[in-house]
This record gives sequence, structure tokens and C-alpha cells, in this order.
Amino acid sequence: MVDVVVAVDVGGTKTAAALVDAEHTILDTATAPTPAADGPGAVIATIVDLASTLLSRTEPARVRAAGIGTAGVVDVPRGAIISATDTFAGWPGTPVAARVADELVRIGVGAVPVHVQNDVDACALGEARYGAARGASDAVVVAVGTGVGAGVIVGGRVIRGARHVAGEIGHLPIAGADHLRCPCGRPGHLEALGSGIGMHRHYLALGGDPAVADARRIVARADSGDAIARRALEESAAAVGRALAGVATLLDPECIVVTGGVTGIGEEWWLPMERAFRDELIDVLTDLPLRRGELGGAAQLYGAAAAAWDRVDGKSAS
Repeated sequence: MVDVVVAVDVGGTKTAAALVDAEHTILDTATAPTPAADGPGAVIATIVDLASTLLSRTEPARVRAAGIGTAGVVDVPRGAIISATDTFAGWPGTPVAARVADELVRIGVGAVPVHVQNDVDACALGEARYGAARGASDAVVVAVGTGVGAGVIVGGRVIRGARHVAGEIGHLPIAGADHLRCPCGRPGHLEALGSGIGMHRHYLALGGDPAVADARRIVARADSGDAIARRALEESAAAVGRALAGVATLLDPECIVVTGGVTGIGEEWWLPMERAFRDELIDVLTDLPLRRGELGGAAQLYGAAAAAWDRVDGKSAS
């Protein structure tokens, strides 16, 4: 019988789950739409259904723990959600760890510890243990996609902060974003300009074609010579680079890793982002490595699994 942990990544549109063995190998995965609008009960049920599906098609396995990365601000010691966007109806206040633990008992898995953390923190832990930041004791991992978030690794552990919001880089005030409103309701934050949605809104604010529906189409327009699209793309990327330079000065990490869907644009996004980053760095930081994420969408699963195995091994929750 193989020992495994159940790793789960709860995103706004998709929930992914995996069985991960003690060698940190993903044995099997399963996905399902996230019923975020249907309330906590539906989200919990999806997590447990995925776990049940994986266990049903795997050779006899003993589940030792579960690790969950989820959207929202998480009180990690309690395994409960403190706050979340309106996408997740009723998610704030949900004791995710306790409810998932109860459901795992109900389906016959038994009583196992459940570790819950923010999804970007899980991504950071995954990249720190097995990806682009492996070997670094201190690192910052930034995810740029629909939103912008970061996980801060110090001494090999994820730093949560006194109010569980360490790494919320998307809410840093940033030059050039004053005309855009962040999802938190305030103008001028990084996420309002540097995210994929922010890039699109910036494009429209510059007078871009309303028929262009998203960041992917902005890239296509930029490639075809659209000057407004090119400006929106480069200014959005540069906003991320400037923010990272500020983070580097504050934390002095061994490396910064950038991942997420927007990085998939490629060099057209990466080059203006890195140029802005290098332009803002003080001299002593000029050789700071800026790396691309290596694990892609699996980073959250690897990080959730790493935290679960830490619980099994009696280590402090990462």
C-alpha cells in the first residue's frame, strides 16, 4: 500500500486535485469546475469528490494528510478563510480544514490532518521546493494572471504576516495606474494595471478598440502593429517590473520567480517587464536573478502537497 497525500488547488473557475507520494511524485490528477457561486458547501463537496475519484482509481493507498491551496486570504493555523472576492459566495469565514477533514472521515479515508493556505503561497512553496527557486532559502514568487499575487519565502518557509496578507503585492500602489480601479475598490494598485484584466482595461482607457475582448487579443493586435495595443502591453508589463524592484529592495531575496498565465505571452511581455525591473534596481541588487516559473499550473499542487507532507513529518506548517 502506497502512502499519499491529497493535494488540491481551488481556483475561481477550476479545482484540481492530485495524489502525491512520499517521493513528491504526482501519481494522478483530476479536475472539475469550481462551483464558487454556489457557496462553500458546493466547493467542499467538489474537493472531496475529486479526492474520492482519485482514490477509486489508484492502487490501494493510505492517505496521510491533505493540502489545499485556495483563492482568498487564509488563516493557516485555523485552516479558515478570512476574506475572498465576490467570486466565491460565502467563502469568508468557512472553516475549510475542519469541513474537509470531516468529509474525508465520512467517505472512509479516516482522520487525517488538513493544511489550508492561499493558492499563491502554495505556488511559491512549490517553486521553492521543486521549481525555479529550489535551493534558495529566501525567495519571492510572483504570479501574474487574472490578478497579481506573491508568496514570500524566508528561511525556507512561507511568511504569512500578522494579518495573513503577506505577499499581497497586487495591492501595492504603482505609478501609472491612477486611472484604473483595483478589484479591492481603490485606484492605482498594481493589479489594476499589471494583471491580464488590468492590461485590457488599460488598453480600453487608452482608446483601444472595444471589440478587443481580453489580453490575448491585445497581444495579437500589438503583433499586427496596433500602437495602442503595444503601449498597453508594455506599460502593463513595466508596472510589474517596477513593483518587483520595490519588493527586491525591501526583502533582498536570493531570487525572484515570475509565473502565471500572463507570462505565457512570452518575450513581448517579459522583456519590458525585466527592463523596468533592472532600471529601478539599486546598484547592489543589479545581479539579482529574475527567473521564470518552472512548474506552471502544477506549482500549487506541489506546494499544497509539500505542506501536507510537512504535517505528516511533524514539521511546522509551511
